[in-house]
Amino acid sequence: MNRTGFALAAALTAALALPRPADPACCYFSALGQDVNQPAQKAFVTWDPDEGVLTWTVQPKFEGNAADFGMVIPSPSQPKLSEMPRDFFKELAVFTILKPMDLDKYKPRLQFASRSVASGEVPKPAMAVRVLESGVVGSLDYKIIAAEKADDLFAWLKENKYNFAGDATTLDHYVKKKWFFTVMKIDPKQMKKRDDGSYDGEVTPTELRMAAKEPVYPIHITQISVKNQTEALFYVLSKNKMDLPGDWSHRYNFIPLWHSALSFAVPEKITPEEKAWKDVVEPKLAETTAKAQELQRARRTLTRLEYAKKLTAEDIGVLDGTTKFDREAPAEAVQNLKILKGHLRAGLYLTKCRKVFQKDEMKDDLLFVEASFNGKPDSMEYERILPTSPP
Repeated sequence: MNRTGFALAAALTAALALPRPADPACCYFSALGQDVNQPAQKAFVTWDPDEGVLTWTVQPKFEGNAADFGMVIPSPSQPKLSEMPRDFFKELAVFTILKPMDLDKYKPRLQFASRSVASGEVPKPAMAVRVLESGVVGSLDYKIIAAEKADDLFAWLKENKYNFAGDATTLDHYVKKKWFFTVMKIDPKQMKKRDDGSYDGEVTPTELRMAAKEPVYPIHITQISVKNQTEALFYVLSKNKMDLPGDWSHRYNFIPLWHSALSFAVPEKITPEEKAWKDVVEPKLAETTAKAQELQRARRTLTRLEYAKKLTAEDIGVLDGTTKFDREAPAEAVQNLKILKGHLRAGLYLTKCRKVFQKDEMKDDLLFVEASFNGKPDSMEYERILPTSPP
């Protein structure tokens, strides 16, 4: 199944005949006559509310027929860019593999089945665009710019020999909020060339670290390059278990799944924490299930929680082999978990969730929130397969 992926950084292309020096990368649009898609993107987000520090690590995947690719990432403050290991997301996926089901806890005579609820622009004489920083991160040339007007930003980019199939409306959303723009040139030599001459590949992951007042993530800019829907995979590391806001919350999928799984458990094996959380869940369970069904009738895809755990020293020990990795994965991938050292830390909560956004849902940016349910903080972990876990 070909999934159209989430795009923090929108696809764009430069005309084939343009020179290849460290020109600024283009905005969120593909160049006229060219075609670039983003089948998938993953994001690792960290949020320190005490220090007010937010990071995004992104690795877009591009497909298209243009010789040059680029991306633009709006951010609430000027970011500091760092190169990340190329296999960073591959190893995050290995680290968050769910542990096998606890067969001592769940009644062995039951046949378990998945019970998920759902699985023209004319440059002005003096444009208000400032280049704040230029450099190279990994194999990507980048510039960080600030603009007072979206029209000026478009004109500046066009003046630097880029053409766009779009308008300035979406960029104006960020210009008005006084956000910064990181524009990056992507060398297609990093990508695999297909028989038809088009390109396919993932770029090196890049981390953007910045000051922020809240854990925001820009999805509004993605709307222009999305035909119908796009999928996002988020890993969020923070002091608490995190969630998406409102109707995007993973509660609508996970709470009924978790409660149903508990009904299969041997009573003596249910922990005090699970008993206490069951008391929180049950008064709102019917309402939550009804809301999930309502969202599905409206053709909304429920956010799926795929991993949630407050990391311990033992968890971090698997990164250097001091703790045995107790899940099935290739030996090489387990050995390569060491590249996550320094990026995952004991005492912080790692939440992994997947959301398919419909185009009309992307009217504003995403603000992560602390997970809660029925007025209580939600710290229930999900690190082991449940009887109701999706396949």
